[in-house]
Amino acid sequence: MHLSKRFVGLATGLLLSTVILSACNSEEALEVKDTVSAEESEVAVIGPHEDLNQPPVAPGVERDGSDVYINMTAQITDIEIEKDYNYKAWTFNGEAPGPVIVVNEGDTLHFTLDNLDPLIPHSMDFHAVHTAPDTGFADVGPNEEGTFVYQANSPGVFMYHCGTAPVLSHIANGMHGVIIVKPADGYPTDDEIDSEFVIIQNEWYKYNDLNDMTNGVPSQVVFSSKVLPDGDQPNTDGTVGALIDEPLYAKEGDKVRFYIANMGPNEFSSFHVIGTVFDDVYIDGHPYNHQKGMQTVGLPASGGAVVEFTLKEAGQYKFVTHQFNHVEKGAAGKIIVE
Repeated sequence: MHLSKRFVGLATGLLLSTVILSACNSEEALEVKDTVSAEESEVAVIGPHEDLNQPPVAPGVERDGSDVYINMTAQITDIEIEKDYNYKAWTFNGEAPGPVIVVNEGDTLHFTLDNLDPLIPHSMDFHAVHTAPDTGFADVGPNEEGTFVYQANSPGVFMYHCGTAPVLSHIANGMHGVIIVKPADGYPTDDEIDSEFVIIQNEWYKYNDLNDMTNGVPSQVVFSSKVLPDGDQPNTDGTVGALIDEPLYAKEGDKVRFYIANMGPNEFSSFHVIGTVFDDVYIDGHPYNHQKGMQTVGLPASGGAVVEFTLKEAGQYKFVTHQFNHVEKGAAGKIIVE
């Protein structure tokens, strides 16, 4: 592991934690949001973030044989998580969830994080790798840059997230995403697949309110779609109605593959596509974890899977978490089959 600049010191980290927790615990008047009948607090935005709205930027991903060079940013970007409600999100590359990263089993990842946040240290925790967290997932200070090297030796659908304390604040404020490690020998059903998509579930709480994130319930539970390399699916943030307003498309008779993941940070997902049965399921996206004929796939916070299903008739197929209180808060999408 190499850091191009010095880490933020312990005293600075403690000071910043105090600032964050203070912002988390302030209470103002509540405003009812129409979409999900959930209360949102008017907590003051952290001072140095108040006028920040850093535009989304594409991650840099370059391959040289089995070496993959990945450059990402930590940044503050406004996201309209439901109509007329902008959230001052902590993000990777200005997206929440962050962009999907796709590599191959056996690749060496050279990962660089450019922290554009002027106040708070951030980091990257890839669930797909083996590393000592205190060095491999170390904090990168405000306006600093850090580079880390890992091996991706386990295939699957994995979460990535900021691992800086308090981790709950960083994930719930938007710093999470998916990395797919494609199996060296593929999946046994690869030749049967007509189209594939990435679908992610996450939750939103009151802005930067650690007490609500810890003890409350989510105000929004949402799905997003992330575009694969050379894919043509929508690339959305995790917002209410994102995949109703921008549905997915398939053809009658298609066998569809979803790479699915639940970012949490707290809630379970019971992923279900209405009107079909999962022909094949690979729990955590690993080819060895192959199950067949499932109606619903359980995803704990940070859990992933590959699910495959056949759309036998034309029509509109909704996909949901079967925790239907979360559907009422936004966790639904749609596939239009023509």
